[in-house]
Amino acid sequence: MAVPGFTLDVFIFLLHISSVANYPNGKVTGSCHGMVPEHGHSPQSNPVHRIAVSQNTFRPGDQIAVTLSGPPFKGFLLEARNAEDLSGLPIGPFTLNDSQVSQLLTCEDIQGSAVSHTSSSKKTEIKVYWNAPSGAPNHVQFLVTVVEKYKIYWVKIPGPIISQPNALPFTTPEASIVPLSTLHPVSHLTKSFNASDCGNKKFCIRSPLNCDPEESACVFLSFTRDDQSVMVEMSGPSKGYLSFAFSHDRWMGDDDAYLCIREDQTVHIQPAHLTGRSHPVMDSRGTLEDMAWRLADGIMQCSFRRNITLPGVKNRFGLNTSYYIFLADGAANDGRVYKHSQQPLITYEKHNVTDYPKNIGGSHSLLLLKVHGAFMFVAWMTTVSIGVLIARFLKPVWSKTFFLGKAVWFQVHRMLMLTTSALTCVAFVLPFIYRGGWSW
Repeated sequence: MAVPGFTLDVFIFLLHISSVANYPNGKVTGSCHGMVPEHGHSPQSNPVHRIAVSQNTFRPGDQIAVTLSGPPFKGFLLEARNAEDLSGLPIGPFTLNDSQVSQLLTCEDIQGSAVSHTSSSKKTEIKVYWNAPSGAPNHVQFLVTVVEKYKIYWVKIPGPIISQPNALPFTTPEASIVPLSTLHPVSHLTKSFNASDCGNKKFCIRSPLNCDPEESACVFLSFTRDDQSVMVEMSGPSKGYLSFAFSHDRWMGDDDAYLCIREDQTVHIQPAHLTGRSHPVMDSRGTLEDMAWRLADGIMQCSFRRNITLPGVKNRFGLNTSYYIFLADGAANDGRVYKHSQQPLITYEKHNVTDYPKNIGGSHSLLLLKVHGAFMFVAWMTTVSIGVLIARFLKPVWSKTFFLGKAVWFQVHRMLMLTTSALTCVAFVLPFIYRGGWSW
């Protein structure tokens, strides 16, 4: 009757383990407009890669070979733009030369208007073809962003300008010079956050509940409404990253997340979204303002401001609605984040952070999961063990003593085994109740 007690738990646990390694696959449509990788680092200033074209003039319908070459690189994003308006829409489409190393992207709803990598393997040359559309401008310039390593990349490297035969000469070459640093400025915090206004002016989440980040190394998250924006403060002990997310339910997936990622003696503040139990997808930092950070005594602190509503911005939730709030931390290396080190802290119920200020807490393990663990522990570490010991050692002692027509040792053994089975069945059902059904 006795089955190894931890087997079921271990099996279920292994089913839910997912790798956090994130190998770039080139699906970077979120970076199409600015062509800036959301890696949280400043771009390099002296390009070492170049773009070459097969001809300097074109007519609508022509197909022009475009070649990117240079020292080994892992990723790239290539587009064609109007040379007189480099901030405008991309012009396409492109045709691939080798679909194993490059792929077409739909940028700004224009199919095939950009080309990117398919994997993180090192490359020294990429060749594609640009198809001149019927409505092409007089002058077209090719731009490319190249990623050598996660934190070493060049943004909008200017390539050749090609022109239609009857177009006037292109007389403003300075228009092709694109500012490489497009990241928002981040300042240093001069002092620690404090909890003095929690429940009065600030909506605070703290663990332990009444801790003060000015006095102890606790997890702290606060929201302070200021007209149509919210100031966010986050603090906690971490050598990697701190993060929080707004969620419609109590598990990961389709969530609006924000991360403070430490690298050496710098902290990068990064919005992201979660598409499931997987690595967060980094988004543009253009929605955040007044970003600041501080590192002191093993404590990471960061703050930023964002508008309550962001119409038309994908993946950012409006802050005038109630959500469950997650807080998590974990390791980070070379700007990449890895799976959180423990179960995230989750608020007990949904909250609207722009409503009346509150002072709340959360739990790393919800009641149903605690009961599940307790039942499994009692069943497989207590009742089944005692039942086996009684059958092994007390059978000779109680073999001639009877209770309800059976030997006492057997009755006690059977009662303990039935208790084990009952506790296991109830514990097995509880995760399904928590998830609201089967979850892969």
